[in-house]
Amino acid sequence: MKSLKFVVLGLVLGSTASMAQDCVAPTAPQIPEGEKSSLEQMLAAQKAVKEFQAANLAYMSCLEPSVTAAEAAAKDAAAKVAEKAAGAEDAAKAANAGLLKAQETYNAAVSMEEEVAGKFNTEIRDYKTANPG
Repeated sequence: MKSLKFVVLGLVLGSTASMAQDCVAPTAPQIPEGEKSSLEQMLAAQKAVKEFQAANLAYMSCLEPSVTAAEAAAKDAAAKVAEKAAGAEDAAKAANAGLLKAQETYNAAVSMEEEVAGKFNTEIRDYKTANPG
């Protein structure tokens, strides 16, 4: 019975990785230098940033089930370690590695969105400084 549980855990971890692989991260838009750009270029950049943010939100939503599944697998593996089940420590290491990878992928998407928004806001300020009025 314990072996069956570890087989199921392996399937969960494998399907978690598979779900995450089905998610495709959007490409960050090119943001022009504000002080050298026209209004049209900045408006196009604004549109591209909004499209990126929408695509990134969809990407993060796609990742959420794999993060949730990885969290459940890690919790289940930790319970098996507490029960001192045979092979539980190896399963827990694998589950924790899967959870860490899922969290890192999700956090990277959040960081990329923050980076794009920050860069765009900086370039907007530079545009406004170069083009007062």
